[in-house]
Amino acid sequence: MKYITRTVWILSLVSLFTDMASEMLYPIMPIYLKEIGFSIILIGILEGVAEAVAGLSKGYFGKLSDNAGKRVPFVQIGYVFSAISKPMMAFFIYPLWIFFARTIDRFGKGIRTGARDAILSDEATPETKGKIFGFHRSMDTFGAVLGPAFALLYLYFNPQDYTTLFYIAFIPGCIAILASLFLKDKNKTANKLKTATPFFSFI
Repeated sequence: MKYITRTVWILSLVSLFTDMASEMLYPIMPIYLKEIGFSIILIGILEGVAEAVAGLSKGYFGKLSDNAGKRVPFVQIGYVFSAISKPMMAFFIYPLWIFFARTIDRFGKGIRTGARDAILSDEATPETKGKIFGFHRSMDTFGAVLGPAFALLYLYFNPQDYTTLFYIAFIPGCIAILASLFLKDKNKTANKLKTATPFFSFI
């Protein structure tokens, strides 16, 4: 697997730990929200708003990273946002706070996704692009398997202790942040057109 460069390994491990943290909470999220007083409609609105934020911000921050000529800062900031959102959801149970914390998580995804994929693309050749993206995706999926497995194991021994899981999920999130610090941008010139980037400029 010589085509898997150091940068690809780092990004893959970062994605593994981030997905482990996120998917650890995914199965319990509706139960936790209902337990703290969210109605089914409010849960639907929360998830809809969060996913809309992620979708819209991906295009904007992808273009912004193109204009800046840098990728790594966007990747790092995005993973920081996602990591800190996990314990934030356990700090307070006020609906507005939960909306804020959940939106921070999806906003982080929007910030990092375009820049991360651009880094992976830069690390690949036309012959290895599919292999590299496939490897990264497989590591990402492995994290998505580990997360719920750990959550189920924890809840087996600690039934209904949902709040603690939000704090535990912060640990793999922190590991992902630390790993991202080893990423380095390739020497590329920024977009010479130094104009402001309107939010919908990527459309």
